[in-house]
Amino acid sequence: MILENKFIQQRIEKAQLLKNEGINPYSNDSKRNTTIEKYLNVNSDIAEKENKRDENRLYTLSGRIKLLRIMGKASFLHMEDESGTVQVYIARDNLPEDFYNNIFKKYIEVGDIIEVSGYPFVTGQGELSLHASEFKLLTKAISPLPEKFHGITDKETRYRKRYLDLIMNADVRKTFKIRSKVISLTRRFFEDKGFLEVETPMMHPIAGGANAKPFVTHHNALGIDRFLRIAPELYLKRLIVGGFEAVFEINRNFRNEGMDATHNPEFTSIEFYWAYKTYKDLIEITKEYFKYLFEHLNLPTMLPYGELEINFKNFRELPLIESLTSVGGVPAEIVHDKEKIIAYLKTQNITVKPNLNLGQLQGELFDEFVEEKLIDPTFITEYPVEISPLARRSDTNPDITERFELFIAGREIANAFSELNDPIDQLGRFEAQMSAKDNGDDEAHEMDSDFIEALSYGMAPTAGQGIGIDRLVMLLTNEHSIRDVLLFPAMKPIHEELHNEEEE
Repeated sequence: MILENKFIQQRIEKAQLLKNEGINPYSNDSKRNTTIEKYLNVNSDIAEKENKRDENRLYTLSGRIKLLRIMGKASFLHMEDESGTVQVYIARDNLPEDFYNNIFKKYIEVGDIIEVSGYPFVTGQGELSLHASEFKLLTKAISPLPEKFHGITDKETRYRKRYLDLIMNADVRKTFKIRSKVISLTRRFFEDKGFLEVETPMMHPIAGGANAKPFVTHHNALGIDRFLRIAPELYLKRLIVGGFEAVFEINRNFRNEGMDATHNPEFTSIEFYWAYKTYKDLIEITKEYFKYLFEHLNLPTMLPYGELEINFKNFRELPLIESLTSVGGVPAEIVHDKEKIIAYLKTQNITVKPNLNLGQLQGELFDEFVEEKLIDPTFITEYPVEISPLARRSDTNPDITERFELFIAGREIANAFSELNDPIDQLGRFEAQMSAKDNGDDEAHEMDSDFIEALSYGMAPTAGQGIGIDRLVMLLTNEHSIRDVLLFPAMKPIHEELHNEEEE
């Protein structure tokens, strides 16, 4: 157990000795009156004063000790709160008698959370600091922090112990502040456009709204299985049937699939549905949304992402079939022939299931040869109907749908379409999905008879879209693993990882 660690035992003993001295190592009476950031900003003029100090300005700051240099009659420490870091000067003669030698030097360590009161001054090295006249221990840390200058280099440890990662890495805290701001801005953007934020069930009787393998749970009170939602789509469209004309939901989805740099079993998205609009309207509002985010986050329109530089000045549109040849280099003569596609994939050492239909095979070509090449923002449009079970058919070509997916930096960021509101057509699509499921497709869409009934009452022409918040934040923060934008990503149990390592 962690508490058996000898260094932790030493700190536990110090906490007890503090109690013996009448000092509570876990007190709850902080008198902090400002943050470190505000303190530094307000007192930036101290360097201009004659003696570079102002003993009439008194402040009380609280935070965690990140660096401690103990000397004979005085010490320096760096204290950090959420807003920033400040240097604190602790002098023996400015504290109560014997406190410096008998308490501070013996029991105070890096990692402890403290409170100091004093006045601002600038050191000989030109650093704005706090000259302490009062010192109080708020929380004794019994686990020592990682070594300051190396921090936590192991990513597995960073993800498993995110609290420690946040303590040691200010850049990590910055990433999650940006994530929070993205969600807040997203909510504000759609509210300003007249959308109503709603909440829909997280446990569904049918795994619907997308093609994905669900998580299964059991509802004891009802005595039936339920599925953690893979998408809120079918419930949000029921609200359009009910008379709401613009709704959105920001929430979690759950898909029982693999994990990699861009996939986590639970993820956050926004889905929004807009009556009397088409997917073309969604293209325009998506452009507005990105412009809004970039302006409020003060991001450059030429955005660096790893070794890439993404141009957000222009968004292009490209039909899927056209992209296969113009971007993917697929021979034009094969893209409408199932057998030729299968033969071509074999020449590329790519094996596919023989029972895939033409639309699914065209999707395979796109995934293999096009997607990763789409660096600048690109709306891929006109998806085959076979891989778009909830999208409206094109009025000019019934084999394709009024759908787009937005790709940036080689990854899908959004999925949208003019919604299918013909209940008979929707029933046929569901039946085709059920046939695919019977043939081994465990991600095929389930039959949802209640949704068919809802459509039978009439749903206004509607456009709907989903945007993956996690991938969007990755893009805006230059992070290349979804785990770096999730506070607590899914991880294998430690004992399972150790077992796997032993086998290797």
